[in-house]
Amino acid sequence: MTHQVVSHMIAKDHFSRWLGVEVLDLSEGYCRLQASIREEMLNSFGMVHGGVPFSLADTAFAYACNNRNARSVALDANMSFIKPTHLGDTVTAEACEIHNGRSTGVYLVTLTNQQHETIALFKGTCFRTGKPVLGASASL
Repeated sequence: MTHQVVSHMIAKDHFSRWLGVEVLDLSEGYCRLQASIREEMLNSFGMVHGGVPFSLADTAFAYACNNRNARSVALDANMSFIKPTHLGDTVTAEACEIHNGRSTGVYLVTLTNQQHETIALFKGTCFRTGKPVLGASASL
């Protein structure tokens, strides 16, 4: 079910496809994905725009907290940027579940570059809506 849910989400997620997200690993409450930094992702200082790593982390968070087929939406998210990211870098975002409650979940996403250096940390809290991602009653 985990892979079916995330495949369904990817098919409807135009922004994450634009980011070039490639899912590397999935399990219940877990997602590891990566993307390469392209020129259109850079800010005026030649570094990646902060919204790009945030979006990669948010995508890993979304895939991790929804992959049990329990529709979940972000309640809170914050990020600490540790190292800059540049053109050509490959960023990996690994979302790990810290808490899986009935109505909320908490996830830590670690972002690393191709040298396995931590570039950012993201913590997200989700709200469980009580609806499935897939299924007859899963209309958006």
